[in-house]
Amino acid sequence: MNPESFDPNGIGLDNGAYFGMPFAPEECRLVLLSVPWDVTTSYGAGTAGGPDAIIGASTQLDLHDPLSPGQWRKGIATLGIDYTIQERSMLLRKDARTVIAHLEKGGDPSDEHIRRRVQRINEASEALADEIYAESCRWLEAGKTVGLVGGDHSTPLGHIRAVAERHPGIGILHIDAHADLRPAYEGFTHSHASIMYNVLERIPDVARLVQVGLRDYCDQEAALALADPRVEWFEDARLASDRFTGMSWEAQCRAIVEQLPQQVYVSFDIDGLSPDLCPSTGTPVPGGLSFNEAMYLIHTVTRSGRVIAGFDLVEVCPDPDSEWDANVGARVLYRLCGQALTSR
Repeated sequence: MNPESFDPNGIGLDNGAYFGMPFAPEECRLVLLSVPWDVTTSYGAGTAGGPDAIIGASTQLDLHDPLSPGQWRKGIATLGIDYTIQERSMLLRKDARTVIAHLEKGGDPSDEHIRRRVQRINEASEALADEIYAESCRWLEAGKTVGLVGGDHSTPLGHIRAVAERHPGIGILHIDAHADLRPAYEGFTHSHASIMYNVLERIPDVARLVQVGLRDYCDQEAALALADPRVEWFEDARLASDRFTGMSWEAQCRAIVEQLPQQVYVSFDIDGLSPDLCPSTGTPVPGGLSFNEAMYLIHTVTRSGRVIAGFDLVEVCPDPDSEWDANVGARVLYRLCGQALTSR
């Protein structure tokens, strides 16, 4: 379809693109890169189906966004989904389940059949990160803003690297129930629970990591965050306590955003929201942000004059009996797109 004939007030188009948008990547300002991968998920699985589920739900979304009216006209394009990624994920997931079951029963992680499987998964995960890096670089070099849609939270490592290399000193606004600061989890160095550890260790251009909504983390992660001056925590319990004693969400958002540099990357794990908004996500945790609180925080970033140089949305897990998770995910994604376009 010619974008000139696209009717934003009409029926959502089932054309395989996010929000039914008719734009080709070359003619738009923002492109969405899908990564259907969830090899190392340690509790609930299925986030590899997130991109397709969000695309399906997104056609029911009305395009007027009061926080960024008309921004979609700058163009939001859907890059073709490489389904070989999902095929590889499904095969490796079998190995991961064997490893996880062995460890949960108290098995020795050095057993040869376990060690081989872990090595296979780690090598494949590293190769995926390199693929995503190359694809992100391609579109960033073309002048596009790139958003990534997962998949589990391990998927954006290569994308974050690509964005950070073009914006040295960038800060990450990380919305999540979990800190994701484990050096490895269950032997997997590219675990969904290790993404921010890998960012800090492997991407020197990231100068700041501001984590919001945390409510499930281990002692090791807390110690690492305390010892690393790049990391600032706004745990869920702290945010709630401040609200209970009279601090407004506006003031809290300003305090969060003040910790960020001018260039910002937003990493949005859907489980950072209250689990009634994402009940099927792999590791739901009580507490969390409301939809409006999360969107107001993102809007505070752009209102401050900061630039959203890139973003990801991860851990949306479709429910075969309900479109609720994908519905919420589609709306989070649309707001992220709108705010990224507004900030640029």
